[in-house]
Amino acid sequence: MSDVEKHSSSHDSQYENRAGAMGALPSDPDAHLSQDEKDKIDRKLVRKLDLILIPWLCILYLLAFLDRTNIGNAKVAHLTDDLHLEVPKQYNETLTIFFISYALFEPLTNVLLKKMRPSIFIPIIMILWGASMTGMGFVYNYSGLMAARWFLGLAEAGLFPGVNYYLSCWYKRSELGIRAAIFFSAAAVSGSFGGLLAAAIELMDGIGGRPGWAWIFILEGLLTIVFAVASFWMVHDFPDEARFLSDEDRVRVVLRLKADEQSSAEHEEWKMSYLIAGLKDWKMWLGMVIYMGCDMPLYAFSLFLPSIIQELGWSTNTVRSQLLSVPPYAAAAVLTVIIGFVADRTRQRGLCNIGVSLIGIAGFLMLLASTDPRVKYAGTFLGALGIYPCISNTISWMANNIEGVYKRGVVLGFVIGWGNLNGIVSSNIYFSSPRYLEGHAVMVAYMALFLLGGSVLMTVLLRIENKKRRDGKRDYLIEGKTAKEIEALGDNRPDFMYTV
Repeated sequence: MSDVEKHSSSHDSQYENRAGAMGALPSDPDAHLSQDEKDKIDRKLVRKLDLILIPWLCILYLLAFLDRTNIGNAKVAHLTDDLHLEVPKQYNETLTIFFISYALFEPLTNVLLKKMRPSIFIPIIMILWGASMTGMGFVYNYSGLMAARWFLGLAEAGLFPGVNYYLSCWYKRSELGIRAAIFFSAAAVSGSFGGLLAAAIELMDGIGGRPGWAWIFILEGLLTIVFAVASFWMVHDFPDEARFLSDEDRVRVVLRLKADEQSSAEHEEWKMSYLIAGLKDWKMWLGMVIYMGCDMPLYAFSLFLPSIIQELGWSTNTVRSQLLSVPPYAAAAVLTVIIGFVADRTRQRGLCNIGVSLIGIAGFLMLLASTDPRVKYAGTFLGALGIYPCISNTISWMANNIEGVYKRGVVLGFVIGWGNLNGIVSSNIYFSSPRYLEGHAVMVAYMALFLLGGSVLMTVLLRIENKKRRDGKRDYLIEGKTAKEIEALGDNRPDFMYTV
């Protein structure tokens, strides 16, 4: 038998085995329809998922990001003066402690989400972080603020990795990027909204004997608790248990995920082998490097933008500083959605990361090199444009390339947890005003070495692996295996092509 015939025979056997695994699924309710009719039903189903799942999740993340970064607005509103904090030492420590508890608990949260169900897990953690946020409005000293920030980080740890994992269990790989981008754009919107809201709330200074910065914490914390209670009804479970779907639609969701080479809609029981598989996967470790290259700059930018703008010399009062922080976030939100759309259509997530990161590096070089307030303010725009789209694109990239419900949850937990642990760095690099040279230099280094360099390396390695699979050099992995055993290989299956 020729090499060509052997390769063809190998792939034929492979697809037969995959078809055998598919045969265990419920029958297709649309099997009797034409392809045009099936496509019409599929588009209607995706629109239904989008309308029911995405808007509410965006609101929740807007609240989460607002609550974790509003301390930057509170600082401009004299938080450090009223609590007699040593600046920058004690103020930076209150930022750092959030990321320690956040990162420590994050890898565990996706397993808890799967075990407890999203409709229970997400509202509970929201109530907890809303209570912590409200409590920050009643602290009187450094130790009280530190305790509140610790519990805020602990409670918020489950939302971002949980929702990205959750979305990956509903959508095809080619559909996930734009949804993740829309979800994450809520972080940029919260930056705009947070500045406007802080400017308005600050005018309550003195009411009830509390300063303006305290009212920022109290009102935003109470708002989170209100949405948390509503989330018991507004957050839905995974496809096989979601109550808003009919039985036929539930089968359609499962089948479309299986056709996309996913098993995300199936029931799996937790095993330690999923953790071990994640730890042995090189993509997880390189993904952690890439994500730290955009996540640390994200937090540094969000926490210190009001202070950076205040030091430009344009702002005569704190309200104007808050308002000037709005436009860079708004621009970042728009580009985040655009990149999500482009990456989904082209399936070139690596190239999107590379191009966008260069914009961010240019922005921070402008902040580093110039003393002209106009150039530096333009640099904040480029900085925001270079950071925000890479967050959602990197998470979508990792989710696209990890198969298996629990393994994907573990990998996303580690990637996002490691990125957030680097928030400790973000809290301690902006300390020499007015130019903040050390801070801007560290931002450039992170984005150039980890985000840009890591994205280039990941793209090259994934392209090499895809070529090997197309050439049949990985077919030996399925020789002699049953359909179930082949299914268990996940993203190591020879027919699984990575998104580059």
